[in-house]
Amino acid sequence: MAFDISPKAQELKERVEAFMEAHVYDAEEAYIEHIENADDRWTIPPIMEELKAKAKAEGLWNLFLAEFNEYGSGLTNLEYAPICEVMGRSLIGAEVFNCSAPDTGNMEVLARYGTEEQKQKWLLPLLEGEIRSAFAMTEPKVASSDATNIECSITRDGDEYVINGRKWWISGAPDPRCKIFILMGKTDPSADRHRQQSQILVPKDTPGVTLLRPMKVFGSDDAPHGHAEILFENVRVPATNLICEEGDGFAIAQGRLGPGRIHHCMRLIGCAQRALELMCKRVDSRVAFGKKISEQGSIREDIAKSICEIEQARLLTMRAAEKMDEGTYKDAKDLIAMIKIVAPNMAQTVIDRAIQAHGAMGLSQDTFLAEAFAYARTVRFADGPDQVHMNSLGKQIVQRYAG
Repeated sequence: MAFDISPKAQELKERVEAFMEAHVYDAEEAYIEHIENADDRWTIPPIMEELKAKAKAEGLWNLFLAEFNEYGSGLTNLEYAPICEVMGRSLIGAEVFNCSAPDTGNMEVLARYGTEEQKQKWLLPLLEGEIRSAFAMTEPKVASSDATNIECSITRDGDEYVINGRKWWISGAPDPRCKIFILMGKTDPSADRHRQQSQILVPKDTPGVTLLRPMKVFGSDDAPHGHAEILFENVRVPATNLICEEGDGFAIAQGRLGPGRIHHCMRLIGCAQRALELMCKRVDSRVAFGKKISEQGSIREDIAKSICEIEQARLLTMRAAEKMDEGTYKDAKDLIAMIKIVAPNMAQTVIDRAIQAHGAMGLSQDTFLAEAFAYARTVRFADGPDQVHMNSLGKQIVQRYAG
């Protein structure tokens, strides 16, 4: 299968690879050390802002914005895929290039649906990397994998909307640079089930917004980015903060989640590829029972299966990205569902094999593997759990072939 990658995209990929080699991998340890030793874990390691300034100066910035040439690089989704994979080799990589979630999805929402006022106030600072953002959808009391279950209320009161509800797993909310939430709630519970929801901009410092606690992932708080549980009590924002019209929230969410899902998969393929490379180096440098571990049959089998699985996921990701470019995200929903099912599970499996090959070291802070495993496992929930995608995909396939 041949994919059409422009010379410009290939050059950008090579430049991102060179930047990662020259700056990012060496910065990972300093980044982690700052968080572990800081008086306040929720402060930003200076090395991150230094890396971002360098990447921006080199024009390696906002590469993800496939549809919006006035804001980004003008790459297609297909061209961005291998570049995003390279960024995903480091857990801090995407942020360095201003290409990390949830900002990417929020910037795409504002670019596609925002008013000029909303773009000037929130999109442009996000594009410049001056602030960060969060997407407030998931709730603790309902199965939020079905967005129609959302209970948070958005009620019109004159020239304002009043918001009441509780959200959790709001990624990026504890980050001190986070200044704005895109919140999804219900404006009309009596409407058609897919027209009840709306999305609205809520500044983080609005009275009534209370960050209750950071949520922990396998015991880690993921500082300084983090994931928060948040209470919204009689939070008032101007009516002009509504994105599009009342009832458009579900459709906006579907448009937002398509690129978000495939970006996660792109990054996870890079994560898995790096894990495999570390595994190969590790087993070729250690001796057990009189020979290199790399000479053990079971280890070679694990390596062979891993490279096959990575390449399969890579090709499926590329095909999904290509389909997105050929039509709309809705046209590509079957392939997006496929890769969202495949890539996180693949990455989790490959990273787990790499952990096993490293022995107890694989569980420690001495490699990126333990954190990468947690990331892969988390993405099996993020932007929709496996079961939702499998149910939706299965339904589509039955309709396609059974008529």
